[in-house]
Amino acid sequence: MKLRIVGAAGKLGRYMVQHALDRGHEVVGVCRPKSVGKLDAFKGRITVLPGATDDRQVILQAVAGCDGVLTVLVPFGVHGLATGTAQAVLDFARPGARLVFSCGWHITRDGKDVYPRSLLWQAKVFRWLAPRLRFADLGDQEEACRRIFASPTRWTVVRGSDLEEGPSEGLPVWSEHVGDPILASNRTRRIDFALFMVAALENDALVHQAPAIVSCRAPSALAHAAAGSAPPLHHQG
Repeated sequence: MKLRIVGAAGKLGRYMVQHALDRGHEVVGVCRPKSVGKLDAFKGRITVLPGATDDRQVILQAVAGCDGVLTVLVPFGVHGLATGTAQAVLDFARPGARLVFSCGWHITRDGKDVYPRSLLWQAKVFRWLAPRLRFADLGDQEEACRRIFASPTRWTVVRGSDLEEGPSEGLPVWSEHVGDPILASNRTRRIDFALFMVAALENDALVHQAPAIVSCRAPSALAHAAAGSAPPLHHQG
């Protein structure tokens, strides 16, 4: 697959690059010019396109003729970075291309997610403080996802739980709504978040879905498996 990774130099992006190479994909990574050096470990194996991820000309060049795009939606700053990035990918990827975007559990597609109080409190504080520090804007990521959800393209929005570092525990399991028992542990290895993103490219069951994921080795996932709960649409490992 001719694959583009937008935001390739970040922690999640670099894990996605490695997983993509492991699966034999042809990778072009987009990242800020000052971050190009973070991809030195992949020299000779990927093509790096320096530029802002919300620069429409950069994205137009990057996604031309590709089969799939993995996009890290970061709400950094207060100038609509996530929205601009998502819109450029939606506008310029070829019809039929597989588009997979990353975000957090705080994104809701249908309003049926049930959040723990701790997460609601954290989001409230972050939503108030981050724009005042001109650090980030959750509203930007929410607007980006609204545009994705309204798009007729072949999109998936992967919603990550709290992340931790460490060796892979395997492909995360998922459910449609935060608050479902299988997700209660609220932890996923970052390397496995990346694995799910790459695997989603070839999983048509995830087209027009916003899976909320958790580690397949998390206590809530293991309890769910032990109970023999039915897997169909709502989760998979």
